[in-house]
Amino acid sequence: MVLEFTDGNIKEAIESGKPVVVDFWAEWCGPCRLIGPIIEELAEEYAGKVEIGKMNVDENVDTPNEYGIRNIPTVLFFKDGEVVDKQVGASQKAVFKTKIDALL
Repeated sequence: MVLEFTDGNIKEAIESGKPVVVDFWAEWCGPCRLIGPIIEELAEEYAGKVEIGKMNVDENVDTPNEYGIRNIPTVLFFKDGEVVDKQVGASQKAVFKTKIDALL
């Protein structure tokens, strides 16, 4: 299940010790809609191993500003509370899987 991250709950997830993947998106963003189903599939495949969720940049501005999100979709990959990788723009599922596998 894809988590719904907000400015209020993301810190807890990042600091949980588990790997975390955050998709920064917006409803009006075409490429965001393209990777949405991929993010959902990955959340199912990595359930229990990686926290995978989405953050709407129109509803949450503090976290995107903190991490310098300037283009969407941007997917950040966290390990041990730190950003260790990122993917800007739409990409294939295999690219995301490779980056997630590197977190494990």
